[in-house]
Amino acid sequence: MKKRKYNRLDKILELPQEVCSNIPKIIITGFDEVVVENFKGILEYEEFFVRISTHIGTVSINGYGLNLENMDNDDIKVKGKIESLDIERME
Repeated sequence: MKKRKYNRLDKILELPQEVCSNIPKIIITGFDEVVVENFKGILEYEEFFVRISTHIGTVSINGYGLNLENMDNDDIKVKGKIESLDIERME
């Protein structure tokens, strides 16, 4: 896995690091919504459990009534009653 370095042009343009690389960005809104940007794929999906693969590890979301919404090539939104979120880094 090759990561793109944060170069001088990115710094001059003040681009966020997650835009210029494969580093995931996780946005949590209350206890009802999680957005994972820069994801690779869905490993598991159940109404109570979602595992999402990223370029640097795995994001696990536990809860009730979980639904996948607004999926595109880079972003995924999980909605439902979220109880916990676990992050596992791969080296």
